[in-house]
Amino acid sequence: MSDDSITLAPRHNGKIGVLYCGVTREGFIAVAGDPRNIEDGEEILFGRSGIKAIRKGSEYTFSRI
Repeated sequence: MSDDSITLAPRHNGKIGVLYCGVTREGFIAVAGDPRNIEDGEEILFGRSGIKAIRKGSEYTFSRI
């Protein structure tokens, strides 16, 4: 794990710098207070915070772009 990327499982959270990233439940994530549903294999860009989220099964990777 680096400052630019974290991988989380459901019901876990972490930070990239000062930005909160979390997986509330399977298929539901939040970045810096912005909640979203995410399907398996989907990639979501959170433009306001500059974070990209990718879901692969039960692994959710959040990366600074």
